[in-house]
Amino acid sequence: MSDTTQRNQSEPSVKAPSHDDQRKPSTGKRGSGDPSVRGRTTIADGVVEKIAGLAARDVLGVHAMGSGMSRTFGAVRDRVPGGTKSVARGVKAEVGEVQTALDLEIVVDYGVSIGDVARDVRENVISAVERMTGLEVVEVNIAVSDVKLPDEEDEEPETRLQ
Repeated sequence: MSDTTQRNQSEPSVKAPSHDDQRKPSTGKRGSGDPSVRGRTTIADGVVEKIAGLAARDVLGVHAMGSGMSRTFGAVRDRVPGGTKSVARGVKAEVGEVQTALDLEIVVDYGVSIGDVARDVRENVISAVERMTGLEVVEVNIAVSDVKLPDEEDEEPETRLQ
């Protein structure tokens, strides 16, 4: 072997500083890595239900959400002082770690295409839930429980207080 070859093999190699080596050194006081992966975020079923309920109500042709009985009880609760309006009425969500499935019960206005309204509700709900939560919506099941006729009064009871 030549002297040069023997010297290169016995001496430790020195590498040129790379872009990664020029980073600010870690002080050890704070965690390292991406802050978005430090910890878990959980989303309650009720949060997804509210988002879906509001998104479904925004669709033209949706008169109300929920069955007749739940709408009646909801109307009474809405009129009680201190009562809150339930935007999640008619919506049931099952939320996992990365996916959610939704069941909606709606009342449509008379004269609209139920298939078109159901499609528009699905699109609006999926878009809103995925955008706001980051969850994948795997299914949106829609049950049409009633049709609101033009001359039909709402089922909300009369209030005695004015």
